[in-house]
Order: sequence, then C-alpha cells, then structure tokens
Amino acid sequence: MSAGGNGAGTREKARLAVRSAGVADIPAIVALTERVYGVDHGYTVEMVTGQIAQFPQGTFVALYEGEVVGYCATFRIDEASAMAPHRWMQITGGGYGARHLTTGDWLYGMEVCVDPRWRGLRIGRRLYEQRKRLCQELGLKGIVFGGRLPGFGRRARRYADDAAAYVEDVRAGRARDRALSFQLRNGFEVIGVLPNYLPSDQESRGYAAHLVWRNPKIDPHAHTRGTARPLPESVRVATVQYQQRRVASFEEFATQVEYFVDIAADYRADFVVFPELFTLQLLSVENAPLSPVDSLLALTGYTERFAALLSELAVRHNINIIGGSHPTRITVGEDVQVRNICYVALRDGSLHTRDKLHPTPNERTWWGIGGGSTARAIMTDCGPIGVMICYDSEFPELGRHLVDQGAMILFVPFCTDTREGYLRVRYCSQARAVENQCYVVLSGNVGNLPGVNNFDIQYAQSCILTPCDFPFARDGVAADTTPNVEQVAFADLRLSDLTVARNDGTVQNLNDRRHDLYTLSWAKQRG
Repeated sequence: MSAGGNGAGTREKARLAVRSAGVADIPAIVALTERVYGVDHGYTVEMVTGQIAQFPQGTFVALYEGEVVGYCATFRIDEASAMAPHRWMQITGGGYGARHLTTGDWLYGMEVCVDPRWRGLRIGRRLYEQRKRLCQELGLKGIVFGGRLPGFGRRARRYADDAAAYVEDVRAGRARDRALSFQLRNGFEVIGVLPNYLPSDQESRGYAAHLVWRNPKIDPHAHTRGTARPLPESVRVATVQYQQRRVASFEEFATQVEYFVDIAADYRADFVVFPELFTLQLLSVENAPLSPVDSLLALTGYTERFAALLSELAVRHNINIIGGSHPTRITVGEDVQVRNICYVALRDGSLHTRDKLHPTPNERTWWGIGGGSTARAIMTDCGPIGVMICYDSEFPELGRHLVDQGAMILFVPFCTDTREGYLRVRYCSQARAVENQCYVVLSGNVGNLPGVNNFDIQYAQSCILTPCDFPFARDGVAADTTPNVEQVAFADLRLSDLTVARNDGTVQNLNDRRHDLYTLSWAKQRG
C-alpha cells in the first residue's frame, strides 16, 4: 500500500524545482523581472533571449507549482576581465550576456532574482547552488560577480559615504546587509568594492561588493579551457536568386516556390532563403491598372495562403525557410497599416514574422509602408538567427542587436533595382559580417515583368558573406552568384569557426568593444 492512500505507485510532483531556462520561459522571466525591478527596469525579451542564446547551460529558472518564481543568468569570462574593476553594463554586454567567452575560466553571475511573494522558500540559495554545480561540472576556477549592498544607502551618512568601510563591517560581523551577509554565508569572499557598478541601484548608492567563490576542486593556478557550447558541426545554407516571371494563379506561384525548396532540401540544406518582396510576382495574376498603394493592398490578400504555403513546405521538405518578405496588413491600435514582413517557417512547423524596421523613402512615399518596432532573434535547430530586410542591413545597430541576442547567421532578403542600390546592401552586409563576426546571407530578385503595373526593374547578385580572417573563405565570400541570372548558391558554414574567431582571432571585434565608453540601448517594446 502507498502512504496517504494515493494509490499504488503514485507520487506527487515536486512543488519547487530548478531547471535550465528555455525559450518558452522567456515571457515568464520578463514578467518576473518586472515584478522584482519594476516595469521600467525589468529585462526585455531580447535581453533574456540573448542571455539564454549566448550560454544556454548557464541560465536557470525556479518553478513553484509550475510558475516561474526565480531566475538565474551567468556567462563565462576570462580572469583578467572578471577581476578588474568594472560596471554591470560593461561586463554583461548591455545586459545581453554578450561578453560570454566559450574559453572563459570564470563563471560570471549577472543575475539572480526571486519573486517577492516567495522569498521565504530559499529559492535564491537553490539558484546559487545550481551555479556552483555548473561551475564544478565545467571545471572552472570559480564564480565572480558584483553583489548589491542594499543596506548601505540608509547608513551611508554613518560611514561618511565610504562603501569600503561598510563592506568591511559587514564582513567582520559588525553590521548586517541582507544581500552581502547572505553571500558571505554561502562561501563568497570580498575582493574589493565596485563604484558605479549599477547607478540605478539607489539602495546601494550604485556600489557593489566584488565577490568570488573559488571552486574547491580546481587548482587555483591551473588554466582551464572548457568546451564550447553545443553547435552543429556545419550549417548548409541555400540562397535563391529568384527570377521574376508572369504567373496565372497563386497555385503557379506556389509551384515555383516549392521547386526551389525541393532543390535546397535535395542538397540537404538547413536553410533556404528567398528575396524581399518576391511575392510582387503575384501582381501579374490580375495585372489591374491600380495605383501603387492599391496594388500593395491587393497583394495583402494573399497573406494567409502565402504563410500557409511556407509552413507546409518547411515541414514536408524538412528545411527552414526564410520566406523573403511580403506586404501584410496589420492593425496597430485603431489604425490599419501595411508592413513589409519576412515570414520564417521552421521545419518544426512553427511560423515566425519579422517586420522591416526601416522602410525606404520610396516605400513610405509610394506604397505607404510603415516600419516595425521590434527585432528579435529566432531560435532554430541550428542556433539563433536574425533577419534584416534589405535597407535594414544599412543600420549597424540592428545587426549588433541581433548578435547580442546570440544570432550567428543574419539573413538579408533584398530587392534592388540598380547596381548602386544593390552595392549599398552588399557593402553594408559585409560590414555587419566583419564587425559582428557572423555570417550574412543575401537573396535578391532578378528579371523584369514588362507590362505588369507597379513592378520595377531588378538587379541582384546574391551571396553568402563571412568575416575576414583565416578560418573563412578568401575575400570573405563563401558563395556568390552571377549577376541578374536565376541561380541557387550553397555554402557550408561552420559555426565553430565563428567561436574561434571571436575568442582567438586576429582581431576580436565583439570582445574588444569598449563597453566602458559606449553601449547600445534599445527602447523597451511590448509584444
């Protein structure tokens, strides 16, 4: 018989558990940080995405009765950076965990927060123990971070604003601080005080205690080089240089799209990429003499069928599809807008949309297209990816924002009419590959449709670009196409080469950013 009369062999699930954080937890984590820090100071979806993507082993959630009530985020870092004076924004890469080094020999604790409603359950202690276990599993030297001093603010006058004196009194047991005293009881030692660590922390007057926990299983003088985060050995990408031709129906258009998806899948590609606005081909179905705005509105009528087509093809052909872009009518408040939206269909059956953020002057003037307001990386079975639609590639902030979220491949569907316009996109995309040490994949339209209203001339030379360093292709080009000819280009992209370049390359653009001088801050967006 089972105790409690619950029936033989039955067991109640644990009410409180700690596990690794995943993509599905991101909305709950964001909501938790808003409860803890306030709406204006909680993490954004993009920041948590970056924390998880950069170092998935190092993020944890605590769940009570299935609800996320605690969160812990860490990343690996080199000893010199960890032990030097620093600020939170600087050391964490703006809160994205973007300074994660796969070869770092210290674990940096960038965040532990617990829902105020459940602080009596020792959730914080459980999260700290999880950190220690991770540190020992990876064979790292220890854990380092800046610890808050919430008791200092109200006692600052007593200590003549000397935070070091306050920390020494807490360390010696002559004073008590609810955060620092907890850290000391958990085996952390103070190695200094960090001024201006987090200026917004008024309780601590911006100060933090510089704390370390040393892994007892490691020789403190040994140099540890852990393994990199799990990545596919190679990702095969196919970019379609798409020939515009007349079609008599949506079904004929769908047949052409499936042809290229099938080709890419036959060559075992992980991604196939189509150009921006390649659905303009559908204007030839009716070819009514409409104004530019009315033509665009007519295209929005195909949105549901187009999205369903991509989803069905992605699953059937077992491939991830970057579906160029398509004009889509959306409701913003009480207004109806048309956005230029990229549809990304993953082979697991999920469908994601990414708005073009920067409509060109012509898109705004002639077509009335509005710009989106969010830029989030997309988690795929080949790691996080980002999308920059054509003109978006000419704004370096966007590429950096996506890479901070963990993206290692950026996809650029484009639609340009002249060689000059094309080269703007290509040169800027090459710059994004160099400055972010990532791959950038371009896909454009070719061909013209004489007699079709509101369809201009096309110029494209689709390509797959790399950083410029020894592990990569000559000239930073993994694959290229012949200009203005329908073609599919393939390249195998080794994500591990990016890791090597970022941590041990001739130049290390991501690691060498001056976080002490500048930071990239995106406005917090909902939805």
